Amino acid sequence: MKMKDKKLTYIDLFAGCGGLSEGFMQTNNFEALAHVEWEMPMVKTLRNRLKTKWEHTDEDAEKSVVHFDIQKTEELINGNWVEDTKLKYAKTNHEFVVEKGLKGLVGDKKVNLIIGGPPCQAYSIAGRAQDKNSMKDDYRNYLFESFVKVVDAFKPECFVFENVPGLLSACPGNIPVTDRIFDAFKKIGYEIRDPQKLKKSIYTASELGVPQKRNRIIIIGVRSDSNINLEDIYKSIDSLKNNLSYKTVSDAISHLPKLLPIGNAIKIDGKNISHKVREKKTIKYHEPRFHNDRDVTIFKNWVKNDMNKKPMVDKISFYNDLMGKNSNHAKYRNLEWDKPSPTIVAHLYKDGLMFIHPDEKQARSITIKEAALLQSFPDDYEFLGSNGDCYKMIGNAVPPEMAKNIALGIVKCLK
Repeated sequence: MKMKDKKLTYIDLFAGCGGLSEGFMQTNNFEALAHVEWEMPMVKTLRNRLKTKWEHTDEDAEKSVVHFDIQKTEELINGNWVEDTKLKYAKTNHEFVVEKGLKGLVGDKKVNLIIGGPPCQAYSIAGRAQDKNSMKDDYRNYLFESFVKVVDAFKPECFVFENVPGLLSACPGNIPVTDRIFDAFKKIGYEIRDPQKLKKSIYTASELGVPQKRNRIIIIGVRSDSNINLEDIYKSIDSLKNNLSYKTVSDAISHLPKLLPIGNAIKIDGKNISHKVREKKTIKYHEPRFHNDRDVTIFKNWVKNDMNKKPMVDKISFYNDLMGKNSNHAKYRNLEWDKPSPTIVAHLYKDGLMFIHPDEKQARSITIKEAALLQSFPDDYEFLGSNGDCYKMIGNAVPPEMAKNIALGIVKCLK
């Protein structure tokens, strides 16, 4: 392999089901040395993707996607621990011991990059609003410290830290979390943008090729003794925005078979059914939730009356009048064909009231398949777990197309 063709290596922390990693691998410029994730459905999904798409052997996929609690950071980096997932490739299932932790897995390979995004709930404005202490006592506020420790252990030239814009206003322990992050990375010899300038690091997914209006802060850091210019990386990513096409809900999901109400709900194999594909073509993960007759009527009327464009007081009244409630919040929203989707969220595993399909005739919330396509997951991406697991992992993921364009911006500067 010629030097210019040599792939850059990375470790993926808080890997989830693989959205961020997928984007980096799609550029054909990066090779993953390890992925760290705690939730098992996501671990299984990422392992499966590495095998079915990226031609990893069963053994490599099982070993490189590490099922481990990143809060035990020292043990993760250096310890001898037992991988508790049975190896499918073995003649007889057994556990294997990882010697010397991540350092043992990486071996003598150089790590060029560390990527990841700690769980964002503690930084999100919505999350803080629902917690009586504004999540100041939430341990997730400090998971960035584990990220810092891994960076310090491997000393990559660069790192990518992805999160919600609410991180800019989070203040656990009455100290702005951006100050904590800035100081922590400076202490280990890394430069990031000054906390007062981090607003410039907010990107919208729709600017980076994703059919979704999803705002995320991308904190890029470079090792202080490297010859890489931090602002050059941001300029490289920014330059891509002007050449990417604007994608809408229609671009992403309009080709999928229609799922229409059947009139009166029925039960098939013990499962309640309210919608049915009226075409012979069926697509995996494109199965509608059950909606009772009342909800079907509500969804249809919401879209038909173009309620998205009505004043907030009308939206709230729509719900309160129908349900006999006294809520101060709008409970419904539909996607619109000619616009990007709103942010796909993990809350979809609970309900889809804020993600009503834009076709009034279908009168339903979006399917797992639609959520995945709006997140820019490739059509052949498989998600392993219950329906709730699938919605949750998709909502928590970094859109692969967004990740790919960030990776393309970075690779120009690293190579």
